[in-house]
Amino acid sequence: MMRASESDCPDMYLETRVKMSQIKLDLPSFFDKDTLLAPDLTELHDPWRYVDMHCHLDRMANAAEVAMRAQEHRIAILCTTVTPDDVASAQDVLAESGNVRIAAGLHPWWVTDDPEGTADAEQAAALAAASDCVGEIGLDFSPAHKHNARAQIAAFEQIVSACAAKPRRDRVISIHAVRAASDALDILEAHGLPDHATCIFHWFSGTSADLDRLRRLGCHISVNERMLATKRGREYARQMPLEQLHLETDAPPQLDVRPQREISPQSDASPQLSAPYPVDELEHSLSRTLEALARIRGVEQEELAARMAQTSSEVLGV
Repeated sequence: MMRASESDCPDMYLETRVKMSQIKLDLPSFFDKDTLLAPDLTELHDPWRYVDMHCHLDRMANAAEVAMRAQEHRIAILCTTVTPDDVASAQDVLAESGNVRIAAGLHPWWVTDDPEGTADAEQAAALAAASDCVGEIGLDFSPAHKHNARAQIAAFEQIVSACAAKPRRDRVISIHAVRAASDALDILEAHGLPDHATCIFHWFSGTSADLDRLRRLGCHISVNERMLATKRGREYARQMPLEQLHLETDAPPQLDVRPQREISPQSDASPQLSAPYPVDELEHSLSRTLEALARIRGVEQEELAARMAQTSSEVLGV
């Protein structure tokens, strides 16, 4: 069989060359077997409807079930832990939950001024330094907790210092500050953390001056329906730039009461809560918060939902 030459069919060869020139290949990706076998799933799923930026998901007896239902309803979650030991257990329980990011935390209620507390702070600092997500950490100088303010400051500063020493481009930090916003901001600013991490004050309750300083430093806040039930909370949510504002649930509500350590022969001394959580309540709470926030800011709820979900998902990397 004779093969035609280019001179025999000039039009055909010209057309073929034009078509081939229009094919663009990303050669590294084309020859990367991992790229071929594992496409970027972020391009395949629908956008998140909500992102819960502060939730103690691991404190729910049915955490995996709640996470699965949240994913079905396109809700992403930042799971904030309260002790270093809780991080590993949360990772085990939520290993299959692609919509969940687990943060390494040491809640100020669990900070103690004793050798065990010192070890917890050291472990929390080491975990935080190696993590993209950190929280819940912070300070609580309310009457019930100010007795160990010195230990709280030491633990918080140790964790912040560890994060500053090992900066990570996409790190997000969820911060608790009750009657202590100025002190928390002092520590964050001293270590330059707002310059290379997204620092989010959850359920912010500081002064107006603290809010102004927080904004100037580039920090964020996350709001829940209980915060928006107060005049101050609504005003703060109205003032905050939308790109520095997030939704949260702070669920489950049991954490509003100082928890007790449940110690049994089969467990360590890490505080645990065993109550199951209504699987649809996260969505309902976020929806109520968004509805209130839309009224406060005088914007359409659908537009606000889309913008906040996009901002939070970019911050969280989901």
